[in-house]
Amino acid sequence: MTDHTDEQLIALFRRQGHVPSAVSPEAAFETLLRRHAPWVHRLAASVVGPGSADDVVQEVFMSVHAHLATFRGEARFSTWLHRITLNACSAALRKKRPDSLELLPEPVARHDPVHAGERAQLREVLAWAMQQLPEDQREAVALRELMELDYAEIAEVLGVELGTVKSRISRGRAALRELLSTRWDVPQPQGVKT
Repeated sequence: MTDHTDEQLIALFRRQGHVPSAVSPEAAFETLLRRHAPWVHRLAASVVGPGSADDVVQEVFMSVHAHLATFRGEARFSTWLHRITLNACSAALRKKRPDSLELLPEPVARHDPVHAGERAQLREVLAWAMQQLPEDQREAVALRELMELDYAEIAEVLGVELGTVKSRISRGRAALRELLSTRWDVPQPQGVKT
């Protein structure tokens, strides 16, 4: 089943008992979920923080399951899924938005307490900083820096012009640099005056 493309799995899911098949619609959906859940979780964790990412992933795949039969295929499935994920992240942020770093939970260290604690703290601070960005910048930066999409793919996901994507990413990176510089000594890129 893992050798099927997303489009083939969607077609199998849509059959819903209409045409006999060796692959059940549930198995097709489960394969899509396993294939895409890791990067959906990564994107959600970067936007809403690691503590809320699991809830966002659950919301995303509930929405995908409910609407997959109506997916028209005008864009790639991954593009559609990015949009659903960003919408779910925005909804989660509207529900709960910490006012300050003090409200964030203390990071839990795993193996090496010093390094694991530092990494967990960095992830939490980065998630906090991402949450401070305006939604349009947060989405563009997350898709570029965390999902490693190119500018054209981001423009497709967000439904905006290429120049708009570049501008949002530039403004978002500058805002993140400013936010993080209050916590750490963040180096400025060449040619940027502070």
